[in-house]
Amino acid sequence: MAKNLEISFLLDFYGDMLTEKQREVIEYYYNDDLSLSEIADNEGITRQGVRDSIKRAETQLLEMEARLGLVKRFREMRNGLEEIMDAANQIRQINQHSVNSRDLELQSGRILEIAEKLCE
Repeated sequence: MAKNLEISFLLDFYGDMLTEKQREVIEYYYNDDLSLSEIADNEGITRQGVRDSIKRAETQLLEMEARLGLVKRFREMRNGLEEIMDAANQIRQINQHSVNSRDLELQSGRILEIAEKLCE
């Protein structure tokens, strides 16, 4: 069974919405990198049971993202913040090479500070 690494990211956003058992099994598989056989041994279920549980959980995670779009929105915001940081850095460079305004330096620094904090 090939791993879809996107699932690990979706798990961070929607994992609490899965059943406890589904969350455990999918975390073992994606985050702890255990094989289906290892998970089956640890959980006392069949390898097929583990596979079915993972497939159900993956389907639920993908459906939640399709409905709610939290991961998509997170990525869009992150990309936007990176663009804001790039623009603030460009303003700083232009200011340093031509205008040399203390106000521009302070404000561009403040923009960077806020954007970096939001990216954390």
